[in-house]
Parts: sequence; C-alpha cells; structure tokens
Amino acid sequence: MLTHLGLTPSFGFGDRLGLATPGHIAAIQGTHIAPIFAQQSVRENARTGRTPLQVMNDAKRAVVKMGWQGPWGADADHLKTLQDLPPFVDAGFTFFTVDPGEFVDNFADSDSLQTLREKFKVSERKEVGWDQLSSLYLSHGQIFDFGEFDDETLLRAEIKYGKAIRHTIKMYHHLLQLKESFDFEVSVDETNAPTTPLEHFFIANELSRSGVQFTSLAPRFIGRFEKGVDYIGDLGLLDTEMAKHAAVTALFGTYKLSLHSGSDKFSVYPLIAKYWGNHIHVKTAGTSYLEALRVIAVMEPNLFKNIWNLALARYPMERATYHVSAEIEKVPNKMDLPALLDEFNARQILHVTFGSALALYGNEIKDALNKHADLYTSFLEIHFSKHLNLLK
Repeated sequence: MLTHLGLTPSFGFGDRLGLATPGHIAAIQGTHIAPIFAQQSVRENARTGRTPLQVMNDAKRAVVKMGWQGPWGADADHLKTLQDLPPFVDAGFTFFTVDPGEFVDNFADSDSLQTLREKFKVSERKEVGWDQLSSLYLSHGQIFDFGEFDDETLLRAEIKYGKAIRHTIKMYHHLLQLKESFDFEVSVDETNAPTTPLEHFFIANELSRSGVQFTSLAPRFIGRFEKGVDYIGDLGLLDTEMAKHAAVTALFGTYKLSLHSGSDKFSVYPLIAKYWGNHIHVKTAGTSYLEALRVIAVMEPNLFKNIWNLALARYPMERATYHVSAEIEKVPNKMDLPALLDEFNARQILHVTFGSALALYGNEIKDALNKHADLYTSFLEIHFSKHLNLLK
C-alpha cells in the first residue's frame, strides 16, 4: 500500500531506469524496514528524461507484478524551489525531501566574529531577533551531552542555517496547501561544511518552534560520503559524532535521522544500527544503476565498452554537481569485466555520467536489462541484502 511511513525505519531505493524495483523487493522482503520504491530528484529526472508520474507508474507496476502487500513510500528527493513541488504532488508522492542547501552559508564556520555580526545585521530573521535567540539558547544554562551554546556557536549556527530554515518553512507551508498528509524530510547534507550536533539541535528546534512537522533530517556528517563508494574518513571520529547526533534526535523523539548517499557505505551501517536504532532512513540511488551496468558488462560487453568510453569523455563535465573524487588517470589500464565495476574510480565515473549514457544508449540499456531481467533482479537482491543485513 502506497502511504506515508512516519517513524517506521525506512530505506530508499532510487531507480533511474524504472526496472530495478523487482530486485529491491526481493532484497527487502522479510526485513523490519519499510521501503521507498519510487525515489527520484528533480536533477535525476532532468538527466534521465523521466517525469515524476513515470517514476511512480514504473514502481507501481513492479509492486503489482511482484505481489508486494506491505506499505511503501514514494520520495520526491532534493526539492529546492516551490515550483518543484506540484508535479510530485500530482503524481501521488508521499515523501518530500526539501534541500535548502543553496541557503546554507558555508563560510560561517571560518568567518570572524565581526563578520558574523555584520552578516546578522543584514540577514536577521524578522520573526526572531538576537534577544529571542539568546533567551532560547543561552539563558537557561542548558548543557547537553553533545555540547552547549555560547554567543559564538549560536551566532555561527544562525548565520549558517538561518536562511535555510526560513526557506524550509516556506516550502513546508506551501506543501501543506497542496497535500494533507505526507512525510517531510529536511536535507542539508549536500553542503561543504559539516553540521555539528549543536547545529543539528538548532535546526531541529527552530523548525519545531515554527510548526514544521518533519519526519526525518539529514545533517552533513563529518568525512566524505561520496557517490557509489564506502565512507572516506576517520571512522573513530564518525563513531563519536554519530552518537552525538543520535542524542540530539532522542531529545525530540519526533523524527528519524537520514543518511544520504547511503549506497555502499558498508563501514558506516554498523554505526547507524548501533546508535540510531529504528530512528533511521537511508537513501541510495546510483548503486542500482551500477548493478544494471554489471549485468551489461557480463552479458553485453560491447555495449558496456561503449558506455565506458562515453563515461570517460563526459566525466570531467558531469562530476561538477556531485561529491566525488575519482580521477580518470587512476583507473587501471587493464581490468577484466565485470571487475571494473568494483574499482573506486570507475564506479564514480560511471555513477555520475548516467545521464549521458541514457541519452545515447538508453534504449539499448533497457533492452539488455529486460532481456536479462532475472539476472538484474538477482544482482540487486545480493547487493542490497548486503546493505540491509548490516542494519539488523
């Protein structure tokens, strides 16, 4: 049943081709986690040439075909403007992820106090001045397990996230005019500066005070959560930070923590299970496309070679809008198929060039996957079972 999922632990399966849901169902059945089978962003739809309605209909057909009887959701991902909302509402999406990242001040972490004060004079939110912020966050002497505010940390939090909070509130109230019941996620993960636990608390508290009923929140965690590969960074430091972010969430008890770019983050999943418990939402996307390419590498190697050559040509341009660090020069000169799909640099190069590949070879890719549908389902089941088993 298509529905909003609330605080049930959930897992998002992005499907850029409209053919992956059978494999997603095979992987998630029997788990305690609720699936989101239709999950696409405006950016992804622009690159694949699909509409929200097409994404929804592809998922619905697979749900019926596979006989899935449980609840499932549909996520309109990384919505940035008011104009982004209506097509997803009209298509019946149940989960709306607002991304106010363009309003986050990434320089606030390094600005001098004088610069911060000058920015505050210009950008002060009309509905909340410094006296009110001080009363809320400084006057009670609150000391949390994850830290405490002083004048500087509060000012940095306001400058860094104040405009983003204002934009999120605007998006939420506009959505309320379009749809009565929905899951609402706030995502600040695609920014340069990590979200401290205190800043996480600030965002959650300001949204709650403003009447925004959000289901999940995606902070920008420390380290690098790049596309299609495992976590890059100090796992010990991340362990400490994950515990603090979980403590913030526990204070409210009204929303889940959300992990974006969750594909292939196998070293991180045990930390999520350890600290977040059932208050989790995970998003994956490009890894299903990479498993599609694995099928093609095995069964249609000539087509794969064409896709690979195109990816090498397009990567320098298309990497610009993604958090990736792959370098073409670091791809080994000779690698057998499908082993290339397990190499760090190759995975990211293929991951972010999906739009160009589908524009030129989309029909051939879909024909190959329909021809080898059982193998694609099997590859997806194996790959996502590895993810989901780590969340038990």
